[in-house]
Amino acid sequence: MTSIGGTAPGMVDWNLAVATATRLVRPGPEVSRDEARAVVAELRRHAKASEEHVRGFTRMGTEDTHDTPVLVVDRPGWVRANVAGFREILRPLLEKMQERRGSSPGGAVLGAVGGKVTGVELGMLLSFLASRVLGQYETFAPATRDLPAGAAGGGRLLLVAPNIVHVERELDVPPHDFRLWVCLHEETHRTQFTAVPWLRDHLEGEIQSFLAETDVDPMTVLERIREAAQTLAGGRPEAEEDDGGRSLVELVQTPAQREILGRLTAVMSLLEGHADFVMDGVGPAVVPAVGEIREKFQQRRAKGASRLDLALRKLLGLDAKLRQYRDGERFVRAVVDQVGMDGFNNVWTSPNTLPTKAEIAKPADWVARVHRRSET
Repeated sequence: MTSIGGTAPGMVDWNLAVATATRLVRPGPEVSRDEARAVVAELRRHAKASEEHVRGFTRMGTEDTHDTPVLVVDRPGWVRANVAGFREILRPLLEKMQERRGSSPGGAVLGAVGGKVTGVELGMLLSFLASRVLGQYETFAPATRDLPAGAAGGGRLLLVAPNIVHVERELDVPPHDFRLWVCLHEETHRTQFTAVPWLRDHLEGEIQSFLAETDVDPMTVLERIREAAQTLAGGRPEAEEDDGGRSLVELVQTPAQREILGRLTAVMSLLEGHADFVMDGVGPAVVPAVGEIREKFQQRRAKGASRLDLALRKLLGLDAKLRQYRDGERFVRAVVDQVGMDGFNNVWTSPNTLPTKAEIAKPADWVARVHRRSET
């Protein structure tokens, strides 16, 4: 296993998190060796074809995407990639918490519990998520021995083959169409970041500003992780109720953090909604079953797999992500209907033209603000 390494090893044992998630993650659907090879090859073909489809539909000029590799991975591969990304983006927060550890009231307890327990519990959460993600554009993706990333700051696009096969079987939809449909969504994310050079740095700056405002006791963070892990293990049945369990995002509670989180929520709603809009907009021309796929997929999103799923969605903040897809897609659709695709693309001009959280809910306000200014 490739070592993840990292700063502040006492806070999280990243290697143990990977090992735990890899051991606990559910096996993927049964496929023969030949079928597995065929799935991987088809996903790679669809990812390549999606570049042209997405660029043509969005009219977004994009820089060379060779700096953002497409990787078809299994569930353990997704875990390794995400642990590497988490370690990178959370480094400043972990270093800050490490400094506080000795002087905090819970420092002695945390020292006894140690990074190994935290690593195990984080691994439990990752094992849950690893069987649910279909694809992911990793914006902040450090290269590892097993997982290449863009050499000049580009990310990487992950397609999780066993999860795609699992969902296409569960929904009983044409595999060829479903695989292309998923690739269209993820390729849209890659296009967003390669066509808008300032977007990655802007997003990273917002995240780091958010983390810099974090002033919580390390034991509080550990307790949230343990709540989530215990829910997953069935140890907290009360967390299945609507009022049980608190989101990890609820650690956020300084005024500055709430302001930053509002901006981040708006950006993520835009990115996710845009990807949903594009995958359905391109769909009719190249994905014959797009209508059936969308209807069945929306039903699956809405109901979740179980009460446990719903509890963990709340605890991990995934319910907010589902709202981002819905609200963001409505924003994009409304703006395109009003000012066309080229008018919508003014959103990518600068951080000042990104929608606010309020404008995501009221697209006409964004149109009035941005287009009135551009016409004066």
